[in-house]
Amino acid sequence: MFFDMLYSAMSAKTPAQKCTEIEALARISKIALASAQSYESIKSRHSPIYPLKQPSYVGFCMITYPTRIRRPKHIKSEQSLAKMLHSIVHIEYSAIDLALDAMYRFRDLPLSYYHDWLEVALEEMRHFRLLHECLNALGYEYGDFPVHTQLFDAQKATSDMSDRMALLHRGLEANGLDANPFVVSKIKHFEHTLRDRLLAVLEVILHDEIAHVKKGNKWWRYSHTNASTQEFLATLERFRAFYSPPLILNIQARIQSGFSTEELRMMSRHYSV
Repeated sequence: MFFDMLYSAMSAKTPAQKCTEIEALARISKIALASAQSYESIKSRHSPIYPLKQPSYVGFCMITYPTRIRRPKHIKSEQSLAKMLHSIVHIEYSAIDLALDAMYRFRDLPLSYYHDWLEVALEEMRHFRLLHECLNALGYEYGDFPVHTQLFDAQKATSDMSDRMALLHRGLEANGLDANPFVVSKIKHFEHTLRDRLLAVLEVILHDEIAHVKKGNKWWRYSHTNASTQEFLATLERFRAFYSPPLILNIQARIQSGFSTEELRMMSRHYSV
């Protein structure tokens, strides 16, 4: 039942349905993941693993290429604020499915693995809801602007757990830590009644995302026999179609999420070449 519910939540046709199913999953998980004994019962059922054919948002979002989506460099109007906010809403919605799929696709792992990613899924859902409410307050809905499928495509391309943790949760999600200060700066310089509310939400998201990257770091090291910086960078290079190096690293946030100072120095040198 647990893995079937994960697949159903990932496949939900609307945000409301997805959130309802995740809340139900959380309730069931209090029993299903309560102990090693109950977890062993779930593992023994051998639920099949189905591929995901398309993103869950395809029914209400217009899909386009990432290069055709222009995020405003400066916020000068409510519409430009809405466009930027919409892109973050989309990332958070996509991140819900990434956390769900991390549980669904990779089986027979320690019980703590499923506790970790269920917590991430619930927090990504909370981020989505908080940002979606702000978007609604501006008079817009999720789906009013085009979106890309880059996170979903990266998810499909990483059927190996080590690759998934490296690219998605230690790579792209860590890039979000780097982007946060720039988004905050843009909002701070735009006078609007939603400004303080948005800044508070972004502070919550940064705090939670540090913990998410830390979990990605933990399980990447668990899944990899040679968990070195060189191997991490090599993995990102293999998946360069999905990964763009950050212009500036958020050193403090990355250290809090499990990157070492030496590793960040190596990354800075690598990307500056």
